[in-house]
Amino acid sequence: MPENSAGTMTPRRPAGTLYRGREGMWSWVLHRITGVAIFFFLLVHVLDTAMVRIAPGAYDAVISTYKNPIMGLGETALVAAIVFHAFNGIRIILIDLWSKGTKYQRQMFWIVIGLWAVTMLGFAPRHLINVFSEMGH
Repeated sequence: MPENSAGTMTPRRPAGTLYRGREGMWSWVLHRITGVAIFFFLLVHVLDTAMVRIAPGAYDAVISTYKNPIMGLGETALVAAIVFHAFNGIRIILIDLWSKGTKYQRQMFWIVIGLWAVTMLGFAPRHLINVFSEMGH
């Protein structure tokens, strides 16, 4: 155990074993959150789509409840989650399969964020214009 300047003993942390809030940790956290969100969306989607065979009238009623601005914002969040999860998944594949992947993982995280932002800037305004233009109809 090394001593600090006051002569007291302080324990050493093992190098490389603790997350410190860097890109790798945030990538891991966001990948898990988006994956769980996409899973729950797919679960609901399969269940409400299955209703078309059981009770077409109930299916139509459920689908009509989705046509509101809150669900439009939810669709935007869903697309944001899918886009991040997809781009970050490619990053993870590159880290695993490319010999220099771990060396460039931090730069690839910021590339993922950039691609995500560009994609969302292309999608969100147009989608939200459509969502909010339907409000009066």
